[in-house]
Amino acid sequence: MRLLVIGGTRFVGKHMVEAAVARGHDVTLFNRGNRPAPRGVSRELRGDRDEDLSALAEGTWDAVLDTSAYLPRQVRSLVDALGSRVGFYALVSTVSVYADQTLPHLDEDAALAEVDDEDAEEVTNRNYGGLKALCERTLAERFEGPTLVIRPGIVVGPHDPTDRFTYWPARFARGGDVLVPDRRDAPMQWVDARDLAAWTLKAIEDGLTATYNVATEPWRFTLGDLIDACLAHAPARTRAVPVAEAWLLEQGVRPFVDVPLWLPGELGNVFLIDSSRAHAAGLEDTPVARTVADTLAWWRASGSPAPTTGMDAAREARLLARWARAVDAPRDA
Repeated sequence: MRLLVIGGTRFVGKHMVEAAVARGHDVTLFNRGNRPAPRGVSRELRGDRDEDLSALAEGTWDAVLDTSAYLPRQVRSLVDALGSRVGFYALVSTVSVYADQTLPHLDEDAALAEVDDEDAEEVTNRNYGGLKALCERTLAERFEGPTLVIRPGIVVGPHDPTDRFTYWPARFARGGDVLVPDRRDAPMQWVDARDLAAWTLKAIEDGLTATYNVATEPWRFTLGDLIDACLAHAPARTRAVPVAEAWLLEQGVRPFVDVPLWLPGELGNVFLIDSSRAHAAGLEDTPVARTVADTLAWWRASGSPAPTTGMDAAREARLLARWARAVDAPRDA
């Protein structure tokens, strides 16, 4: 298959390209050339999807895999530039398109987010999901051929630039007392980037033409599973210290920011997305132990920079000391 990949050198796109090459496809990349291309790419076209699509004026492909559309005009301009010279369009979207993510078990037919300004040029936490939903709608309205829409959950694994998942194995690898929310049974849901890539390429090969939530099965993993997998690679005498969620909130600890992947209460329902359609179509879930081990190995090989998310060591130590005093304080009879 002749495959055109938009992007293709960073995290999700990188894994997609590596999977495509491994499966024997002829891969062309279109990007700005800021990062090295994965090995095995047949051709690299230079351009900027926001400013210059002239490199796509010639050439035909069986399919295009769009890994980097955030604004509807980006989809519109790409479809117009390619015209009928591409036979299939696969768009990487997100589960953030859903209007109310506090509801559990959202499937692909759930209501989608909207935005006040459909022509917004700045992507924020507030309009991200709505703009992605508009990208999907633009594709459906503009492209005349078959389409595939992939809605991944949180993507994790080697080469993740967000450090949301990497924080955990990296923090436990530092050793000592590790602050963790006291909800070992809290659901955790993500998709290993390699599982996402393998499934996406197979879906394109099979010509799947629907929308799919691509994430691990709900309740496949919990916070306790993640903690245990990280402890397996931690130095001796490393401890996970459970701290009450309510107390953390009282101390101003920000869910998902100061403690990555922690979402208390109904916010945690975002980790219960219905991914049964993708699993019925062949999606496999890498065990958390392997994802942790491989992410840690990549992080160490990259020079072990401090994760860019999560609280710093000094604040964590202060909170743990304060929590210890609160737990040991005498209670009224």
